[in-house]
Amino acid sequence: MKNPNQNLSSKFSENDGEKLRTLFVDGLKDLYWAENHLAKALPKMSKAATSEDLKIAFETHHNETEKHVNRLERIFEIIGEKIQAKKCPAMEGLLQEGDEIVNSTETRSFVRDCGLIMAAQKVEHYEIASYGTLRNIARILGYFEVAEILQTTLDEEGEADHKLTELAEAHINEEAALE
Repeated sequence: MKNPNQNLSSKFSENDGEKLRTLFVDGLKDLYWAENHLAKALPKMSKAATSEDLKIAFETHHNETEKHVNRLERIFEIIGEKIQAKKCPAMEGLLQEGDEIVNSTETRSFVRDCGLIMAAQKVEHYEIASYGTLRNIARILGYFEVAEILQTTLDEEGEADHKLTELAEAHINEEAALE
């Protein structure tokens, strides 16, 4: 990895890209807050789920989310920035929406599970957009090791989204329709 003071590709001068780097670091802080709060929410979502498969999916993603937090901490170190969170209003709203679904649906119902999947996929799509954008910015800034780390997490977020779709289509949506 390049020295943080020499983080831009050769086509940029010393001062070029500083505004983009600021945006990049801000995005990392935002995601760090989001991942930490998601790590707290996933066990609650697992507990609220009816389907054992959905419970397991949330538990598995909880373990992955803890790894995502650790990777973000590593990225802050690589680029020479203090590990710091910045409140993420988007994730806060998405998690509140998940809470509202739990509070407005019957316990042990597949309708609740359907709603939990919907809420979780909204979270995954937000994370996919964020990680993908930050990966692209990392490449422009010359943070190639960081871009690889972000890609690893991006792949895992995509897999989590795909797993949720599979669960919904396999049986949860149909079970919900029968309630």
